Amino acid sequence: MNAPAEITKILASGPHPTFGYKSYALGTFTFRRDEYFAHIGWKTRDSRPLSHTMDVGAFLNALMRDVAWGFFYGGVNFDDVIGTVNHYTSVDLQAGAFNGTMKAAGVDLLENFPTAQIKATFEDMLDDWTNEGFDPFAAPQETGTPYGRKKGHNRAAITRLRELATRCVGLEGDLPMRTDARGAPVNRAFADVPQDVPELHPEPGFEGEVHAFNLFAFLSRSQVTWNPSFTSVVKYSYMCPTTEEHILPIKHSNDRVEWFFQMSDEISWDCSDKDTGKPLARVIMRAGDMAAMPAYCRHQGFSPKRSMLLVWENGSPKLVYEIQSGEAPKVPVSF
Repeated sequence: MNAPAEITKILASGPHPTFGYKSYALGTFTFRRDEYFAHIGWKTRDSRPLSHTMDVGAFLNALMRDVAWGFFYGGVNFDDVIGTVNHYTSVDLQAGAFNGTMKAAGVDLLENFPTAQIKATFEDMLDDWTNEGFDPFAAPQETGTPYGRKKGHNRAAITRLRELATRCVGLEGDLPMRTDARGAPVNRAFADVPQDVPELHPEPGFEGEVHAFNLFAFLSRSQVTWNPSFTSVVKYSYMCPTTEEHILPIKHSNDRVEWFFQMSDEISWDCSDKDTGKPLARVIMRAGDMAAMPAYCRHQGFSPKRSMLLVWENGSPKLVYEIQSGEAPKVPVSF
């Protein structure tokens, strides 16, 4: 997670004499933290200084996803003011550019950076601002506090690598089966999830080609929250199940339609217009429900109990541009 030396030298200043954290600059944006808050500063279009303050735990939780997901697709809004937009070779960093009130007042700012530059800055910031004992990928009940003065680090948590399967989970040639005793322990919230292994009877000679695994058991061992994992990839059709608890740390702005299948428990979603933040809908999903988030919305989920959600994505690299040109629709279906 170390930033290239030439970028760090330009973008990071030394530790604060009181709090011990480094401060950062990216274009005209500045970032600093104290014991409780992250402070983001910028200059408006007419050169007036402006700033925004976030709870540092909420900021780090959002920053963790932005870094781990490679800026995801569409927009990653840390809250109603600060966020990024992925253009896949470069990234917009913005303050108020998708906030109708701030944009109308002319106090917004959007600057574009090469992906490598903003990635290095954000990685270094995440490393320096995350204290020992705090895991920004974990549920609140499963981690320590993000607050206080600089104390150590938690690189093991913020540099987790995805376990990539080369074949169906559990087939010969994949990593060791992750739904049995060799995998991660069952999460406290999923102690009642059956761990049964599907019974298979392949024809002789096809034993290494026919396989099934218990997806619920697989997900019951997830150590992180709000972090989709790929369990099925067929051309551009991606099935991405995930476990959710507490609050999705970002407001995700879609650049394509996203399908949700609620596999257990309940999630409530606040949906709003991705360009202005104007509220659009409140969607309450219980086990067995399906919903689709159109390409013109942003959404944030609230899960009172750790739940399982299956996200279906169309991963075509052309789709975002087809939607922008009107060749593809912004909605899943027209009635």
